[in-house]
Amino acid sequence: MSISHSTTPNPTAYRVTPVGVVRSPLLDPREAPKQGNEGAPDAWLEMSPDVIEGLQGIAVGDEIVLVTWLDRAGRDVLRVHPRDDERRPLQGVFATRSADRPNPIGLHRVTVLEIVEGRLKVGPLEAVDGTPIVDIKAVLAGGGDT
Repeated sequence: MSISHSTTPNPTAYRVTPVGVVRSPLLDPREAPKQGNEGAPDAWLEMSPDVIEGLQGIAVGDEIVLVTWLDRAGRDVLRVHPRDDERRPLQGVFATRSADRPNPIGLHRVTVLEIVEGRLKVGPLEAVDGTPIVDIKAVLAGGGDT
């Protein structure tokens, strides 16, 4: 995937390469919970073979932040009714957790439940099956640096 910033005379391209994919029983974004803690299932993270070494140090029970590319989101959407509730007034997407936004990056705080040969079972996760994984970040206790 390639992202360009076109407001400058010499646009700079940013390249983001998926490091894995989400394998989930959730198939339709419209039927997925809005947040993981709203009834989302556990899911598997299938990592690309060339990044498996990067999992070293992750253990069952760890909390991680999963960064995804919400590939089915609308990138031309700038205002939404929060939580798709049309009774609520429109707000800018940057004031919401809407998947629809110019750069549809998803952030998911999950717990590692199982690790099997380059795959992590995590939960709860509201991302749908096939969602590209951009990165995994450790959740640091006390704001420390690792």
